Amino acid sequence: MVSRARDWMRQALRDISHAEHSLKVGDYEWACFAAQQAAEKAVKALYESMNMEVWGHSISRMLENLPENLKPDNVLIDKAKELDRHYIPTMYPNFHSEGAPVDYYTKNDAERAIMYAREVIEFCRSKGL
Repeated sequence: MVSRARDWMRQALRDISHAEHSLKVGDYEWACFAAQQAAEKAVKALYESMNMEVWGHSISRMLENLPENLKPDNVLIDKAKELDRHYIPTMYPNFHSEGAPVDYYTKNDAERAIMYAREVIEFCRSKGL
């Protein structure tokens, strides 16, 4: 089977670039979502590089389930948990009791999500990607 790890990482890098663009134009909910997607794809690239299959969208769960010699510290896992919270609420108006996602995300949220996603990406790259 051909490894798709590089493809996953290339898309992760493209997604983080999209997150930064969304931040610049004030689309903070999309910046948070794209940051979450970037981190998720980077972790999936890491799994793929080890010929391991992984399913789901929880970055923190995927990081916690890495082999012991590859697991990150709890600080990064906590940052991943924050990114996990951007998967659904950034996209769907019916997640919140009223208003659309655009009403709930700030520049600070987007900056933090991008920073955390970059840390996850760099962690994955440091493992040989």
